[in-house]
Amino acid sequence: MNGASREALASAREQFNALTDNTSVDAAKLAEELAAVTALLDREVSLRRVLTDPAQPGEARAELARRLLGGQVGEATLDVVTGMVRARWSRSRDLPDAIEELAYSADLVAAQRADRLDDVEDELFRFGRIIASSGDLRRALTDRSATASAKTELLHTLLGGRANPVTERLVIRLVAQPRGRSLEAGLEALSKLAAARRDRMVAVVTSAVPLSDGQRQRLGAALATLYGRQIHLNLDVDPEVLGGVQVRIGDEVINGTIADRLDGVARRMAG
Repeated sequence: MNGASREALASAREQFNALTDNTSVDAAKLAEELAAVTALLDREVSLRRVLTDPAQPGEARAELARRLLGGQVGEATLDVVTGMVRARWSRSRDLPDAIEELAYSADLVAAQRADRLDDVEDELFRFGRIIASSGDLRRALTDRSATASAKTELLHTLLGGRANPVTERLVIRLVAQPRGRSLEAGLEALSKLAAARRDRMVAVVTSAVPLSDGQRQRLGAALATLYGRQIHLNLDVDPEVLGGVQVRIGDEVINGTIADRLDGVARRMAG
């Protein structure tokens, strides 16, 4: 997002965080209703344009949204949506994109309240690795000729009882409503949102053999010092990483053996 939309999203995030700081707000319900509003605005292009029309006063747009959604969603959802509709957006498409982000964030709030955010982060990562290693599964979940209900049923079979309910809801929504993005891109975006709930960065660590608890702790502490913020480690094993480790944080890739890399971090800290 650019310009006005970026500012509008930043303001919406602040409002959302203030709202969900109140534990009386049902985060799971908020997520479900915001996802429904996203789907509505995707279907109704003319409505989306009216609600983002800069020629109309923000209060008039908010009142229209309240009339349309009142009785269909709860007050918490109405507050979020009307606040966003009052804002100025660079493109009409940016509004449902922003609402969708808050829908996903609301489910992550539910996981955080239950002290299961780490589980959800790890499960999203592992599911991404499964997709990467199974072409048949990826094709089944991205097949445009397959119905959303068929894909949902497949995911229930794969994840039901094996993953946190929040993970299952997030993945089902992503697959059923891809909104023009790849499955891999969607999973990566979810991972980043989950990390942001605790102001953390995500490091994908690939090693030839599983890391010991001590190695994980040392690597996490060293990376946190290097980047100046907490780092969540998503761990993967690939025997082709010959005796070493690869760390990817965003677009940056760090290669080298575990010991050499940690020693390098220590030297940079000392310098």
